[in-house]
Parts: sequence; C-alpha cells; structure tokens
Amino acid sequence: MLEARGVPAALLLAAVVLGCALRAPGGFPQPDLDNKNHVELKMDQALLLIHNELLGTNLTVYWKSEYCYQCLFQLLVNISHSRKPGKPAIASVSVSTQHGSILQINNTLEEKEVCRLEYRFGEFGNYSLLVKHNHSGVNEIACDLVVNENPVDSNLPVIVAFLVGLVVIIAVFFLRFLLSLEDFTNWVSKAINSRETDHLINSDLGSPSGADPLTGDPQPEARCPSASGYRLRCLDTFRGIALVLMVFVNYGGGRYWYFKHSSWNGLTVADLVFPWFVFIMGSSIFLSVTSVLQRGCSKFKLLGKIAWRSFLLICIGIFIVNPNYCLGPLSWNKVRIPGVLQRLGVTYFVVAVLELLFAKPRHENCVSNRRFPFLRDVTCSWFQWLLILLLESIWLGLTFLLPVPGCPTGYLGPGGIGDLGRYVNCTGGAAGYIDHLLLGSDHLYQHPSSTVLYHTKVAYDPEGILGTINSIVMAFLGVQAGKILTYYKGQTKDILIRFTVWCCVLGLISVALTKMSQNEGFIPVNKNLWSISYVTALSAFAFFILLALYLVVDVKGLWTGTPFFYPGMNSILVYVGHEVFENYFPFQWELEDNQSHKEHLIQNIVTTALWVFIAYVLYKKKIFWKI
Repeated sequence: MLEARGVPAALLLAAVVLGCALRAPGGFPQPDLDNKNHVELKMDQALLLIHNELLGTNLTVYWKSEYCYQCLFQLLVNISHSRKPGKPAIASVSVSTQHGSILQINNTLEEKEVCRLEYRFGEFGNYSLLVKHNHSGVNEIACDLVVNENPVDSNLPVIVAFLVGLVVIIAVFFLRFLLSLEDFTNWVSKAINSRETDHLINSDLGSPSGADPLTGDPQPEARCPSASGYRLRCLDTFRGIALVLMVFVNYGGGRYWYFKHSSWNGLTVADLVFPWFVFIMGSSIFLSVTSVLQRGCSKFKLLGKIAWRSFLLICIGIFIVNPNYCLGPLSWNKVRIPGVLQRLGVTYFVVAVLELLFAKPRHENCVSNRRFPFLRDVTCSWFQWLLILLLESIWLGLTFLLPVPGCPTGYLGPGGIGDLGRYVNCTGGAAGYIDHLLLGSDHLYQHPSSTVLYHTKVAYDPEGILGTINSIVMAFLGVQAGKILTYYKGQTKDILIRFTVWCCVLGLISVALTKMSQNEGFIPVNKNLWSISYVTALSAFAFFILLALYLVVDVKGLWTGTPFFYPGMNSILVYVGHEVFENYFPFQWELEDNQSHKEHLIQNIVTTALWVFIAYVLYKKKIFWKI
C-alpha cells in the first residue's frame, strides 16, 4: 500500500523539488541580452555579428540547417563593404541553435562564394564572424568565427529533471526493499489499518479480464456471464507510459526540439508515443474480443458496440479535441476532419471487426487443428494476415504509382525548400494529394511540422487518409502480441522468445527499408507519412518494451507499473482532458520568462504529473470513462 499510494505523491513532490532546484539562484546562467546591437534573442537562438573587413566588396550571407535535407540556402543578411581599413561594416543577426548551421558568404556583385563554414551555435551565445583578407595573400579571404560570450547549456534542465526522477525511482525501490524486511514490515503494519491493506492488495491484482481496448478500464461484469480470463498489468503500464509521454510532448516538452515532431524524416521522442498507443490498442482488442465472446455475448451485439465506440471517438476528435473554441465558434468551412482520435476510431473499427469476424470463443479449438503448434499465433490468423498484406499493398501502390499533378510519381519528400526547391507544393506526395482531393485543403492541418525547416506552404495532415492504412497495420501487429500472450499463457519462455523474434524481424525489415540512413533509404522512417518503415521500426521497439515490461511487471513482480498504470487504466479521459483543459490553470500559467526552456520544462513536468495524480485518484474511486 505504501508504494501504491506513495508513488503518485512522490511524483508531484519530485516535480516540486525539480522546480526548486531549477529556480535556485545561480542554478543556471541567465543570458545578458543587453549590448547586442538591438537584436532580441528568443529561445534556441544565438547572436551572430558579421564583420566585413573587405574594402569595396559587399557580402551576402546565406544560411541553412544541417538537419534540412537537400535544402536551398536562405538569405540571412546583406552587408555593405568596409569604407576604411580597421573599420569593418557590421551586421547583427540571430541564428538557430537547434541543429548545426551551414553559412555561405557570397560576393554580392559577382554572386561568387567567398567562404563556407559549418558550426553548431549555442543558445544565447554571442559570436563574431570575421571576413577579411588572409595575411598570406591579398586575394585570399579568410572567415574566422570567434566566441564573444559563451552560450548557456540549454540541456542542463533536462539533465537535472532526469536525475531528480532517478532519485525518486531509487528511493521507491529502497522503500520496497525496507518493506520486504520482516522487522520493518512488522513495525509498519502496526500503523496501517488491515482493512485498507486488504483493499489495496485486491486492487493491485488488477481489474477483471476483458478490459476496454481503448481506455483500459474494466468491462462491466453484469453484461455477460463470467468466464475465465486474466489481465496483464504490462499492457496498462505500456499504455500509460505512451500516454504520459504524449501529454508531456503535447504540452510542449520544455520547448526542446527533440520533444517535438520531426520536420520530416527521422525520429524524435514525440514521434514514438502515438504508434505505441495504437500498438497497445491492438493487443487489447484481441484480449477484449476473446474475453467478451467467452462470456457468451453475440458477435452481432459486439459489432454494434464496436461501431458505436468508433463513431464516438471520431465525433469527440472532430467536435471536442480539434477545434480551438478560444478563437471563436466552430466553423464548418474550416473544421479539421483528420486527427488523432479520428484515426484511432477508424483503426479500432477495422481491426476489431477483422478480429470479430474470425474470432472463436475458444482459441484452444484453433490450436488443436493446426499442424504447426509452435506457429499457431500466426497460422490461426492466416486469413487476417492476407487482408493486412493486401492493405499494405494498397498503401505501396498508391504511394509509389499514383500520378500526382506537378510532382514526380512516388515522391516522399516534404516539398518547400527541400529537394533544392524543385517540388515546392508536393508535400507528402500521394498522401497529401489524396487528402486535398477527398477532404479539401481547408479541412486539413494547417501548420504541419514540415513548415519549421522546409518552409512548406501547403496544408498537410499527418493523420491523413493514406497513413491510416499503416496505423491499421501497426494495430494488427499489436493484435499479434496479444495472441502470443493468450496462446502461450503461462509459457513465459515461449512468449519471450516470440517477442524477441518479432522484434528482430521487424528491426531487420526497418534496416533494409531505410538502409540505416535517415534520408537515403528506399522508404525513410517518417511520422508525417506513417511510412511502413516507421511502423516496422516502432513495432520492433514496442515488442522489445512489452517483452521487458511483461518480464518485470507480470512475471517477476519487480514493479507494479506505478505510476503509469493509473493513466493507462483511464487513457481516453486523460487524453481528452489534457487537450480540453490545456489552456486553463493549473495546467498552464504565465511564465516569468517565456523564452526559457527551464520554466517551460517545469510547467510541463508539473502539469503532466498532475494528470497522473488525477488518474490515480480516479482509479482509487473506481471512476472510468467508458465510451
């Protein structure tokens, strides 16, 4: 009981301690923004003073990010020539510090490159770029970069937060160790009411089998006759981990670039959470459908429930989560149709119906009729696998064969200034074209992550129509994990072996598709497209994480899943709640310095911990939001 009640409280305490640590005087150097030639620096920026010491030569400075693949240089500043020796012309500009920068200095008149350099600037740093004639020859020009003022370590708050979290984890495990000692336990038991202890033990055993595949909350027992079943805490824990990370990154993640979605190809922390949630939804779908059918419910009745739940998810996404009512009433002409809950609703419907059509109340019947029992988790679903492969063939065919006006067939790039600016309005290729054709540009996401680096101009929705096919594939891979847990129940070694095999196979497929390159592979890992390599890579990670959680939580009992278990049991409520109340206190407040990673990180950690605490309170009061 001490652990179950203490960890959510400890989480809030850790957030408070973190805030005190980060706010302590002298904790971090504060940038002096004075005397910077009137350039006001913002978050993730540095000051660059460009000194042109060349007599009679005007300069043009271009910039691009190293992270921007095959991008055009962007004009940074024009600098007039020096009028007398020793009196350089100076221009001050701000440069991005999120990634490495490439600077190209050209002779303005001749449009000839004078010099080029690559450098990773630090946040709030002060730098000088000296362009002058080399002492060894009049015609040779040198570009030297000088650090005038050292930057701040913007990642230090993340390190402090990690260390505080690590201390809390160690403290909790140390407390568990003390509780395992008989003398200490006897002393504690005198102060604990035995009735409360019994209540906690019962709740820690988990809710009845057949949990809701989306929300994680228990299904009402009164609807169907009781049947044997079991509940795995590792699934709720994994769902909770994905959800907590989702809340954290949606609230801003301290405004760090690696807690935001990738501009195009590649992976960040923010790109991990939604696919993992889809994967766990798939695992829970199989366990839930099997359990409900075993309790005597008809397939027709269950089909109606599946359709109704999918409809509600789509409606909640369109009318509650997506619109920003602070900007005014909902506009039917501008409402965004795709979205996270909309994709969950469609994916849930397709995968749940697919499983329902071929489900058997007793999976033992399937096992006994197969010649290869060691592959029964696959062979029992051979027809479903054929349909999933057919869906994937449709994705591949549309992606690489559909003609897109004004764009090369099979284009997977971001458009904008990418690919040397040749395909400005081709963002997403076939995926973007289908959405514009069927939904209209006004009903798509207007500020995709590609605008940050690639300066794209057209609307693009990362939860669009074509990508939904691959989210169905990912959910079905989650179904496969659920079948392994069911068919090999009680056979820990077989479960671990199969999880390992799936992890390795999917990992190798990802390596082959990407050629171990962020941008040069056949099909790069891309969250905006939900590319098949993105699905296989994230599914490989999901199998590995589920393997570890199953072993630690359900087999060895070394961890109960606290505190992630609680939001995992009430995921729809937490997700919708954090979206609806995002701009309300205590989930947001005015910061003293809005350009400080430190203050944003404190706010985002505290508000995320608050949602975990809310989920804990709701769990203890047995309040679950069912749809």
